Amino acid sequence: MLRHFIHKMTENAAKRLKTDSGVVAIGTHNGHFHADEALAVYMLRKHIPTYANAKLVRTRDPKLLDECDIVVDVGGEYEPARHRYDHHQRTFSTTFPERATKLSSAGLVYMHFGKQIIARRLSQPEESEQVSLVWNKIYLSFVEALDAHDNGISAYDAAAIAAAGLEKKFSDGGFTLGAMVGRLNPNWNDPIPENPVAAQEAEDKRFELASQRIGEEFDRDLDYFTSAWLPAREVVAEAFTARSEFDAGGRIMVLKKQSAPWKDHLYTLEEQNPEAGKVLYVLYPEKPTPDAKWRIQCVPETKDSFQSRKPLPEAWRGFRDEELDGISGVPGSVFVHAAGFIGGNKTFDGALAMAQKALL
Repeated sequence: MLRHFIHKMTENAAKRLKTDSGVVAIGTHNGHFHADEALAVYMLRKHIPTYANAKLVRTRDPKLLDECDIVVDVGGEYEPARHRYDHHQRTFSTTFPERATKLSSAGLVYMHFGKQIIARRLSQPEESEQVSLVWNKIYLSFVEALDAHDNGISAYDAAAIAAAGLEKKFSDGGFTLGAMVGRLNPNWNDPIPENPVAAQEAEDKRFELASQRIGEEFDRDLDYFTSAWLPAREVVAEAFTARSEFDAGGRIMVLKKQSAPWKDHLYTLEEQNPEAGKVLYVLYPEKPTPDAKWRIQCVPETKDSFQSRKPLPEAWRGFRDEELDGISGVPGSVFVHAAGFIGGNKTFDGALAMAQKALL
């Protein structure tokens, strides 16, 4: 019964493909879908002109896949010259440049087409430094997690965690990029249309929804890293160069006009200039107006860490306004967070005085 049902679905897919001869076709597998092929299909259809109006063919039939212009996540082949991008072969071990995570179909498509996507967005040549920077950054921040998820690679060394006796304090709900797509698959006990054509159409509709959903998140990263993160690089570099204006040891960095995404760029600049020492505090206005209040933020040990290199003084933490003025000895104080990682003052001079006192 099941074999007959699958045969009928394949037969109908063949009829659809023949009917649409001349139309560019993207092939991937049918059945239970995952985030990697959902994103791979989205990147091709949304961002690569050749595949903008491509027909989607979801099947495992080799004959049907052979007729497709590009195939992802199925077929047992990785041959870029023929646009075959599967990663399930026993011998497959390809990784993104300078990374150890084995690629999935998302990583393969991104590795081969990502620079074209970014170059089109930036109106820059694919070989430009800006394109390479964003290409690497989006892989690290977004695509690599999908590669790891599909290949069963944990973000942490399970043996090391067990040896250290570490346990989760609470459940994070398992809400990852991969889980976001996975939950769009039908439940095990959802009704399936008896008609094979209707059943495949219903499954394909779910896949299209999943592809669009993960694609929206990809586009948010693409927009952010091309229009916000990349322009911030110059702003942070200028502030990094001017650190000695505010502290002889270069431990205070000031973003003079407005806040910008600074953490990634700061860590990169520090790596490139090890002799310059570490920045401990970053100052910036809350908004780009002359009357704006100022923030003093501690630099974390790492980008995603809650541990600051040098937290604001414990005696200041959790206090506000006039009470904080008296404790800190700096007028115009607004607050210091109870965890000591951020504080505020009504003026730049006040925020700078707080940072300088916190250094002592």
